[in-house]
Amino acid sequence: MVTSSQVALQVIQQAIALLAKWAECDHPHLDSEYPEVTRAKTILGWNENTKVGVLRLLFDSVNLSDNPIKEPSETHYHELTAIENKDEGYPTIPYPLNYKPDQEAQEVFKAQINQELDKYLKNSWQNLSLLILILEKFGSCLSFGESDVAFVDMARTTAAVASALVNNSESENISLIAGDLSGIQKFIYTISSDGALKSLRARSFYLELVTEEVVQQLLEELELPRTSIIYAGGGNLYLLAVATKKTGAKVKEIQCRFNKWLKDQFQSKIFLALDCRDFPTSDVANNKFSCHWNQVIQQLNQQKMRKFDTQINDLLALRDSFGDRCRVCHRDDTTDLKQLNTEEEDSVLACPTCREMFQLGSQLFKTKAVVRSHCDDIPNKQYKLSLQGSFHYFLLEEAPKQKIQNNETLFLINNWNINEYYSSNSVPLLLGNYGKESCENSGNFIRAHELAKKSEGIKRVGYLRMDVDNLGKIFAKGLGDNHTLPRLAGLSRQMSYFFKAYLNSLAKNRVINLPNNAKYLTAESNDKASPRLNLLFIYAGGDDLFVSGSWNEVVEFAFDIYQSFRAYTGHNPDITLSGGISINDVKYPLYQSADDSGASEKAAKANERDSLGLFGAVFKWDEWIGRTHVLTGDIQVISKSKSYINKKEHLGLFGILPFVDKLLNHPDLDYPERFIRNLLITAEVQELALKEAKEEQKNDIKYFLHLPKLAYAMSRLPAKLRNHEDFAPIRRSFMSPYNAPYFRAIATWIELITRTQT
Repeated sequence: MVTSSQVALQVIQQAIALLAKWAECDHPHLDSEYPEVTRAKTILGWNENTKVGVLRLLFDSVNLSDNPIKEPSETHYHELTAIENKDEGYPTIPYPLNYKPDQEAQEVFKAQINQELDKYLKNSWQNLSLLILILEKFGSCLSFGESDVAFVDMARTTAAVASALVNNSESENISLIAGDLSGIQKFIYTISSDGALKSLRARSFYLELVTEEVVQQLLEELELPRTSIIYAGGGNLYLLAVATKKTGAKVKEIQCRFNKWLKDQFQSKIFLALDCRDFPTSDVANNKFSCHWNQVIQQLNQQKMRKFDTQINDLLALRDSFGDRCRVCHRDDTTDLKQLNTEEEDSVLACPTCREMFQLGSQLFKTKAVVRSHCDDIPNKQYKLSLQGSFHYFLLEEAPKQKIQNNETLFLINNWNINEYYSSNSVPLLLGNYGKESCENSGNFIRAHELAKKSEGIKRVGYLRMDVDNLGKIFAKGLGDNHTLPRLAGLSRQMSYFFKAYLNSLAKNRVINLPNNAKYLTAESNDKASPRLNLLFIYAGGDDLFVSGSWNEVVEFAFDIYQSFRAYTGHNPDITLSGGISINDVKYPLYQSADDSGASEKAAKANERDSLGLFGAVFKWDEWIGRTHVLTGDIQVISKSKSYINKKEHLGLFGILPFVDKLLNHPDLDYPERFIRNLLITAEVQELALKEAKEEQKNDIKYFLHLPKLAYAMSRLPAKLRNHEDFAPIRRSFMSPYNAPYFRAIATWIELITRTQT
């Protein structure tokens, strides 16, 4: 009998053969086709006439408007470039092109593919992991068949469908398995202790391992290859499997096993929702697939509404307190409380899980690979992390191991080097894991007090939370009639690339990773060419992130992320981000900082999304970053205000960042501190007057209530500054009613960045 791995391997081999043909190079002999492969290819429209070509940007097809036919917009294409380990392992962000790559670009790319295939294919034709990596590196920017379907997504989904048909090629149904780890935010964010950043970082990494362990057990017990994974990361997973009673039973068995362990390990803070749904095999290639996708998600949501319903008695037992609480996570169901940090005499008392997380955080900085092993007799004990019970051991390695056992799996972290995937059990593991090294404790991530110390101006730590707006709707209805399995897999993969791979690159080196025409502060210490030194990723998952750092760098990084993401998604108006930033003293509890930044993010979402909450204010990103001009329709301005501005005069500055840039960084314009204080006072006058005007319905004056106070502040500036030719456009833009709402944010930003005291 044929195995699912053999079927998947044949599909990937055929894909590699087509890639080789396109690149005009040789490939090993292909075996006769399994019937499961033939059926899967027929369903997905893969035939002898299907061609490899350049790839249109799938994000261009996303449409959330009520109009099923989106207005014509600019067409974008993927640049023909391989995903490479550059700049300490971080690949350069591949922004889409607004033109189709020409024949010359294709020939250059073909030569690169030819060189790599010639090097590896002869001796690695049976290595499924290596062949998949080659497809990801070179097939993520090529189409196959339809112009917006990536070659790698077509190949992987065909392999997944074929594996779900193994030994029953005429099966009418296959099964979609979905999983969701709920309670992640409670697990990650609600801790308080010394070294909390390190512990949070470890908890984020730990949950990635838990998600991966769920996937691995599903694959092993259902005898599936890794090509059956549609998506896995950030606590979510989707797989295709054979539609049998065994599949449903195994899914339930694995769910019960994990939830028992989660209850014992984390006091029921985390719950695994896991379910499956059978559906007609042919629906993977049409828009009916969205119905099945949404239905299985609803099944997960129903499970989450009745968490641990099979363990009620065990949960009731948790109500009995054992006494003292863990000073980190506050659990009270264990008496095994010991010092969190054995190197500090006054370290707080913590439970076993929190102690394990703290120790794990000390090991992550140098970790480049993880080995999943059945063996618990590990010589190098300091790198052993056990997921208890029937789970396996995870060994953290500073470099990829040269040899692993047949029953082990080697996860290579953010590694695109083909020559290191020597074993068929080698698997890439993408992690948003950028972090500055500590100056005080070599080999460890930077700590909060160091981040504060390195801040410009006031010595504070910044915390950024951000996620994609309407992501559920994007996946549920964004592709309309084109909601097929290959395209859905493509959306998942590209989102995952951005948050787990490309954000690392943007944090490490903004000079080569910011899009053209991006806006940023241009002071010498913050210009585009300067390295990003003082950031620490706590979590970066499938569509969201939590980042800490020196407060001024966190603020700028938020702007960088937004501009990068918008360029990456072709500036599609339906694909946006919202975020929130809190700026806190280093002694402020980290869990409270997470709550504060989360509240700012929530306020941004409430501002019709596509917004940022910062400095106690919430504005659209365009208002924060600024636009080159203001269209009449953007802001409702009454006729008196229009005549005041003088429509013939160009508005030189609009928004918050442009003013901060000019006020901070002009070499000849030195503003006294009292001007910033007066600007804050002006903002207060404007806000109070607006409130009174609204109550009294005096809308005819609300856009220029600030002007007298602002004119006074301008008159108090030194004559040299007031009469400087470069100050004229700043003064004119300040006096514009368009900019009145931004005074508080402008003044706060400048006041914080110029403050000398801590």
